[in-house]
Amino acid sequence: MSTLAHTMMTAARSADSGLAGPGGLDRYPYAEAPAADRVGAPVWEAADPELGRVGRRAAGSRGRGLHGQLVQQLGQMIVSGDLGADRPLVPEEIGQRFEVSRTVVRESLRVLEAKGLVSARPNVGTRVRPVSDWNLLDPDIIEWRAFGPQRDDQRRELSELRWTIEPLAARLAAGHGREDVQQRLADLVEIMGHALAQGDVLTFSRADAEFHALLIQVAGNRMLEHLSGIVSAALQVSGGPVTGCDRPSEACLVHHGRIVDALATGDGAAAEAAMRQLLTVHPEVERVVPAPREH
Repeated sequence: MSTLAHTMMTAARSADSGLAGPGGLDRYPYAEAPAADRVGAPVWEAADPELGRVGRRAAGSRGRGLHGQLVQQLGQMIVSGDLGADRPLVPEEIGQRFEVSRTVVRESLRVLEAKGLVSARPNVGTRVRPVSDWNLLDPDIIEWRAFGPQRDDQRRELSELRWTIEPLAARLAAGHGREDVQQRLADLVEIMGHALAQGDVLTFSRADAEFHALLIQVAGNRMLEHLSGIVSAALQVSGGPVTGCDRPSEACLVHHGRIVDALATGDGAAAEAAMRQLLTVHPEVERVVPAPREH
């Protein structure tokens, strides 16, 4: 499992986040995670200008070895559109250009086939598949799209998906009257309030992140939790907002408080409505879905 895949599998789980417990609102003992190092890819000086151009700008292998490097470069080339749909991929040519063995090429193409990016058929060979066949929730494809020309489309699609997942999670969470969870959510809102008053953006965003992760966990749907974790991690890779608020504001704080109040009374409809109002704070989400009407 790649580092990004592991990150996505655990993004929605915050039990070991290190946040201060109830009563410890001024402590937030997070360690700053260093940004992932990206090593420049080797130059691919190809006779084909299309392939050569992509090879020169491909992202780094991040220590994946020859097999991982080839998967990384070919995957980015396909996702970026430089290797269009139905483009034949000749193993011998790939091996020569990247100076890798047939075994490395064969195994790399198998990985890409499992991701839905290519197909291999007898008497036809290996060809690039259309976008409709890709596994768009695959961690590597998400990352490749995040650094390619489809970045804006991916952020919009992920925001739309999140706008579907989190209101449902809020509704489901209202049916689980765990006092300890409700108290923790209330504490997190208080942490955000303190951070807002002090202009502490980092603490605000961390409390916000735990709030959403905890809410999805208490919804009691593991598939929903897993999918939300993928979406949140993917938005982070893509540069999109991964919490309820991309910056501290009174409006965000109010909507978080309404969610907590709705959970306390077991009002699923109110919790869902409050979450929808919270998510429409993001401008790009507001362009996708209308704000809920006030009745």
